[in-house]
Amino acid sequence: MTQTLAKDHQTIRTQAVAAEQAAIGLADFNLWYEDFQALHNVSLSFPKYQVTALIGASGCGKSTLLRSINRMNDLVPTVRVSGGVHYEGVDLYDPTVDPVEVRRRIGMVFQKPNPFPKSIYDNVAFGPRIKGYKGDMDALVEKSLRSAALWDEVKDKLKQSGLSLSGGQQQRLCIARAMATDPDVILMDEPTSALDPIATDRIEQLINEIKDNYTVIIVTHNMQQAGRVSDRTAFMHLGVLVEEGPTDQIFTNPKHQMTERYISGHFG
Repeated sequence: MTQTLAKDHQTIRTQAVAAEQAAIGLADFNLWYEDFQALHNVSLSFPKYQVTALIGASGCGKSTLLRSINRMNDLVPTVRVSGGVHYEGVDLYDPTVDPVEVRRRIGMVFQKPNPFPKSIYDNVAFGPRIKGYKGDMDALVEKSLRSAALWDEVKDKLKQSGLSLSGGQQQRLCIARAMATDPDVILMDEPTSALDPIATDRIEQLINEIKDNYTVIIVTHNMQQAGRVSDRTAFMHLGVLVEEGPTDQIFTNPKHQMTERYISGHFG
């Protein structure tokens, strides 16, 4: 990568949090699928070591925004963007930035658990192996599984397929897999929507546990979940960022009438 992602002390061009306080900053970011504009001039910062929830009705652009942060939308041929997404002062859409390195620094957990058809061990080791990791792989796998609160449940069956686990365990395995590449930011796109209440509760506990070491951005349709797990909340409508702020303030004293209507269940 010509332009290092570790670059320090540059200004993130957003209207919110300063660079040294933010893990990610979007500045007047727009995205189109062919002629359809899905995101409109979004400027938003995500503070380090906090959980930010993206909320809004289906089709409002929150998953598109999430996938823009680690350039997953690059995989869609019709997508074009303008504006910036900044990480450590570097515009992630600069032509000199390697999107594969972006996805290593900014991990992703999808809506449905998607373990590889490999052993539990190999699922976690996959990313580090691709990156040419030279350290103690056994220790790294154990550390990642412990961080995902899964080690005690799988330590005696690491050679079994990841697909043999329950849905909640599979999702934690995917979180461990994301952690194994040592990211700074973890994106979660409705990570509990396919899980039962007990598994959902465990994932929510895990989110609260890992935010001391990771910046977490989560898309959720569940207002109660956003209230339980997030420090900040951003509300989107039709591709526009309507309002963002501390979760308590957004849920109890929103500044925008549309935010109040959505949270109170009048639409969405």
